[in-house]
Amino acid sequence: MTGGSAESSRSPLWLWPTVAGVVAALASLGLTRIRPTDGWLTHLWPGDQAAASSMFEVVATAVVTVTTLTFSLTVVALQLASQQFSPRLLREVTRDRISKGVLSVLTAAFVFSIVAIRQLDSSSPVPVVSALVALLLGIAAFAAGLTFISHMTRLLRVDTLMLKVHDETKKAIEEFYPRYDEPIDDPGQLDLDQAAGELVHATASGYVRSVDVERLVQLAREHDAVVRIETRPGDHVVRLTPIATVWSGAGGGVPDRLADEVRAAVDLGYERTLDQDAGFGFRQLEDIAVKAVSPSINDPVTAATALGHMGDLLSRVVGSHLGPTLHRDPDGVGRAVVPDRDLHYYLELTCGQLRRFGGAEPSVLTSILQTLRDVAVSCRDDVQRAEIARAAEATVVQLPEQAAQDDADAVQDMRRRVQLALDGDLVAAYADRAGETRSI
Repeated sequence: MTGGSAESSRSPLWLWPTVAGVVAALASLGLTRIRPTDGWLTHLWPGDQAAASSMFEVVATAVVTVTTLTFSLTVVALQLASQQFSPRLLREVTRDRISKGVLSVLTAAFVFSIVAIRQLDSSSPVPVVSALVALLLGIAAFAAGLTFISHMTRLLRVDTLMLKVHDETKKAIEEFYPRYDEPIDDPGQLDLDQAAGELVHATASGYVRSVDVERLVQLAREHDAVVRIETRPGDHVVRLTPIATVWSGAGGGVPDRLADEVRAAVDLGYERTLDQDAGFGFRQLEDIAVKAVSPSINDPVTAATALGHMGDLLSRVVGSHLGPTLHRDPDGVGRAVVPDRDLHYYLELTCGQLRRFGGAEPSVLTSILQTLRDVAVSCRDDVQRAEIARAAEATVVQLPEQAAQDDADAVQDMRRRVQLALDGDLVAAYADRAGETRSI
């Protein structure tokens, strides 16, 4: 695991509109001072003071109307994403760049117009530049409203939401997992005595969002200590439970300052993020799949599509180094041990709930096995192959006894293909009559 953040650059929903409003207010205050009485600038606005005032009012009123429509559509989008797909997808909608851009344009147009109205003076010449800018902002606000409606229609497609989650999760895997063939220090080299370590307990509750490895290494070096983190990004930590173990070279327990700094290196928050938690992306896709096979929705095709995304991500996971990693200081001394997930965790996250909730539908079981077959192609060692075989067998067990013979045969055939892929016989694993083993 490396430092950094897969999504720390994502600003909150309110930031862009706030900045746009402040800039618009300052621009309006400055531009309304430009009141030419002759020259080419006077031709920018051929009307009088009353026409300019009416135009400012029209823009402000129209922007309020468009903003009301925008917020109404946003609320509907949030409700739909929460109820039909997953409540954890709300963050994808609220962080959408186009939505922020539209709200910024609307905020700028409204603030610019009302500030300009405040600066109008019937005894002074018309602020022609402000009038022209307000006119352009009004047109831009109308265009932004149309853009938002079109964009929201596309964004609320389940395929679009799944693709967004897939892309962010792929980025997190690529950034925070070393490649499988990269040399990794084995934490077992330290030969730590558990009885000699001192636990560091959490002083707050929340989800582990990230672990600052570089900071941990620096702290351990300063205090001649070794720190082993006991939680992983995505874990829920309860106050007073252990989050780390420290072996201090000086002995005599862990200094309060070191314990506080170790706690600060483990970032806790009220919700999971994809900063260093690729499992959160799998959780969102699994939520969509489980919702899709629920009796209220009954959409196994969407579940199969979500499995396709998770299959691609799993193929990247098996090509990465999983498990704990040892991090050394510049002198080559091991200072920090950071745990992580294993393939068993990701396979259960992908298949576990879905095979239990959707086990009554043979096509769902077939889709799970199809995903496992695809991942089996990317396996690097016997441990990974054994995990795939275990997940495949656990899936077949869910086949209902009352299933039709044709459905049961299809599930068993796909289980056989998983084993063929594990054995390296890819031609037989993918050969079929009409491509049905890759169809949804």
